[in-house]
Amino acid sequence: MATDYYAVLGVRRDAGQDEIKKAFRRLARELHPDVNPDPKTQERFKEINAAYEVLSDPAKRQVYDLGGDPLSPNGGGGGAGGFGAGAAGFGFSDIMDAFFGAASGQRGPRSRTRRGQDAMIRLEITLEEAAFGTTKELQVDTAVTCTTCSGEGAAPGTSAQTCDMCRGKGEVSQVTRSFLGQVMTSRPCPQCQGFGTVVPTPCPECAGDGRVRARRTLTVKIPAGVDNGTRIQLAGEGEVGPGGGPAGDLYVEIAETSHPTFQRRGDDLHCTVTIPMTAAALGTQVPLQTLDGLEDVDIRPGTQSGQSIPLHGRGVTHLRGGGRGDLIVHVEVQTPTKLDPEQEDLLRRLSALRGEERPSGQFAPGQQGLFSRLKDAFNGR
Repeated sequence: MATDYYAVLGVRRDAGQDEIKKAFRRLARELHPDVNPDPKTQERFKEINAAYEVLSDPAKRQVYDLGGDPLSPNGGGGGAGGFGAGAAGFGFSDIMDAFFGAASGQRGPRSRTRRGQDAMIRLEITLEEAAFGTTKELQVDTAVTCTTCSGEGAAPGTSAQTCDMCRGKGEVSQVTRSFLGQVMTSRPCPQCQGFGTVVPTPCPECAGDGRVRARRTLTVKIPAGVDNGTRIQLAGEGEVGPGGGPAGDLYVEIAETSHPTFQRRGDDLHCTVTIPMTAAALGTQVPLQTLDGLEDVDIRPGTQSGQSIPLHGRGVTHLRGGGRGDLIVHVEVQTPTKLDPEQEDLLRRLSALRGEERPSGQFAPGQQGLFSRLKDAFNGR
């Protein structure tokens, strides 16, 4: 034989069909005229087509291995290799496989039934409901299966029919001629949009979509410990798909409303209690309405403004795991701005008793008084 087909494809003589097919795909991607229009490359492309036609057909390969000409009329072969009708072991699908893989041959009508989209709704809850959990009823507007046609999309008493243009394949093919022979291309059927069937009489309720919009009432259980932005997934409660397909999921996003007393930071709650300076000096008890009811906050004598008093286990329930956060009470000491003569006299007497008529003041580390800063400025420090 003048042509060594095994050398053309670059495979051994004992190569299996998978190895031969892989070699052909690799060379077809490199030498296809659309990729490399050089005339010498086109001749090389014809050679690998002929080689693949012979070696991919067990009968022709046996004739070739015995020294015969498998492409001659007497040798059992057809005409020249390539895209022509005589290429029994090679066709357009092999080129498509070379460029796009075996998935390109997996064609057919697409289904009218598809999964529906997911939906999301915001739900406002109070701090108390977030801390301890609750149950809510929601009104949602989503697509549901049309009860008139049961999701089929066809009017009652009718049904979808096979498309007469593509004969149910969902695609139409067109054959064109090139210097390599006949080339077949496929595209979705314009009459059925690729479904393979047409609905001559659509359902009057859903206009052939198989679903309609409706309002539903859902009961949602809100777990204790949710926070702003927490999303609760309700599987299968979203939009029903076209053609009565399975429903998507519904996500409930939590929006916690502000509380008049408490601020939430994670699972801890914070609040501020303002007390007069006398109460801070002498100590007292301040009633506070917590999430668990009325409690007395113990203010110890000598409490300073800005101090914090923790109430353990009075915060929000942990979403994952047991226990609760804390309630942190911040104390703010209020200094009187208006004093009557008697009150002023009492404070002056107290100031004298404590030797505080002319306090020198105390500075935190790293801070200086006004005169010290001026002195440093003049000394050039």
